[in-house]
Amino acid sequence: MIWLGLDTANAPLSAALVKDGELLVELNSAMGLNHSAGAMPAVEELFKRAGIRPAELDAIAVSEGPGSYTGVRIGVTIAKTLAWTLDKPLTGVSSLRVLASNIFTYGVTICPLIDARRGNVYAGLYRRGEDGKLECLMEDRHMALSDLLMQLKKQRNPVVFVGEGARKHEELLKEMLGELGRRAHFTQDLPRASLLITEAMQAETSAVHSFVPEYRRITEAEANWQKANGKEAE
Repeated sequence: MIWLGLDTANAPLSAALVKDGELLVELNSAMGLNHSAGAMPAVEELFKRAGIRPAELDAIAVSEGPGSYTGVRIGVTIAKTLAWTLDKPLTGVSSLRVLASNIFTYGVTICPLIDARRGNVYAGLYRRGEDGKLECLMEDRHMALSDLLMQLKKQRNPVVFVGEGARKHEELLKEMLGELGRRAHFTQDLPRASLLITEAMQAETSAVHSFVPEYRRITEAEANWQKANGKEAE
């Protein structure tokens, strides 16, 4: 079975082809590239290097967000277009889950972070079990980083932070959590499309027509309404 994986949810770009559990080709870039111009050529380069035609694909996996609005839309649009035209199943995977999958240590709390500006982040909490599978401990959400760190500090459990958001806010993580806050190796801060595919293999496929990105961020109008009505923003 041949899988195509594509992650353009944020500045890094990752695309991969996996056949029967074997990684054929993976292209990764940490640079803030223009995904509208670079994502499709990267996919075409995968097919060229692997000597595989698009029609030979069996399934497609895509990072569904949260992250950059534009980046997420580009990846989802490409994946949906390929799935529709080639009549292949499509599976979306959380971009935070993809980052968390870089950590293979069993039992530790994993916190992938994506910067959302103005002191906010996209975050989730995960843990890899002894069976090697990721378990979600806290659903992905958009929240103030300070609120997240206070919550983690109260739990008193060591946490491994991963992602470009963890790199950007590393000093604050150390300041608020001390020894409880640990940083993943910098090479683990980038999404890997091969791991995206691994997670997609264990997830349910999506209906191509109704598949939409998971932005995990309410609109400004919704935030203003919640504030006016005394409700806390999700």
